[in-house]
Amino acid sequence: MHSRRASDPAQNPPAPPLPLNLAKTAFLLDFDGTLVDIAPTPDAVTVAPGLTETLQRLRAVTGDAVAIISGRTIEEIDQFLPHIVYAISGEHGAAFREAPDAAITHLDLPSPPPEWLRQARQFGAMHEGSIIEPKKNGLVLHYRNCPDAAAVFERFAREITADHTDFYVQPAKMAWEIRSKGVDKGKALRRIMSLPKFRDKLPIFVGDDKTDIDGVHAAQAMGGKGYLIPEDFATSDIFRAWLRHCAEMRP
Repeated sequence: MHSRRASDPAQNPPAPPLPLNLAKTAFLLDFDGTLVDIAPTPDAVTVAPGLTETLQRLRAVTGDAVAIISGRTIEEIDQFLPHIVYAISGEHGAAFREAPDAAITHLDLPSPPPEWLRQARQFGAMHEGSIIEPKKNGLVLHYRNCPDAAAVFERFAREITADHTDFYVQPAKMAWEIRSKGVDKGKALRRIMSLPKFRDKLPIFVGDDKTDIDGVHAAQAMGGKGYLIPEDFATSDIFRAWLRHCAEMRP
């Protein structure tokens, strides 16, 4: 995959072609930076007008084969799109809800030592605008509001995880994530694609950063398509317009 400057119209890619057969297509979509625009803080994102209707229509024309695969918790996704998609994988695949009325299940993964969160908050306090986001199986160090801190945040994350083989450091969009080994969006995609509503369909996965590359590769390995913003869609607005066109197609 190669990168383009989305701000340069001459370099913006044309949107990918629409799928040929929606009845045989499954949509598995990242949330932040894909379905919604990145915001200054994780709780400040907004759902664009019409997105809920697009996803509901997409479920109708695909036979419910619409899912979100996100680094957020499922509970967070529900705050913005309450039970709108059929299935959700949260925390990069550590949590699943396999149908709208199903219970949330969690993989048996180690949680980070409590000391890490205390140290991270102390470290973050030295960098105005930083956000420390605790998760059940990890920790996220956001530097989107203090971009000059990217290198020191990476060094901090790698230092505290150096002696813990159950965790690794993952680059994300304007953040460094400390995550449990054994989960990624590719594994999450494969699990969702095994569900009855998704089985025997071709996956289309769309994301926007390095944490989504595993999902892209998994979709491609299953004979489907994997796309990234801005490499394949110049902006999330353009992606949402493309998704709306998909939902308006006849199945």
